[in-house]
Amino acid sequence: MVPEKEPGDPGESESMAQRRARRAQFLRDLNEARELRDRVQPRRARAARMRQQMRMRTFRW
Repeated sequence: MVPEKEPGDPGESESMAQRRARRAQFLRDLNEARELRDRVQPRRARAARMRQQMRMRTFRW
C-alpha cells in the first residue's frame, strides 16, 4: 500500500506533472495503436464501430 503524501510536500507537484506527462504519452500511444489496428484490420474496426454506435444508441441519458 502506498503511503499518503501530505498536501504541502514540495515533490508532490513535480510528481503530479510527471504523472500527467506519462498519462498524456500513454493516451497518445493508445490512440496510435488503435489507429494502426484499424488500418490493419478494417473489417474488425468497422464491426467495433458498429457495436459502439449500438451502445451509444441504447444508452439512457
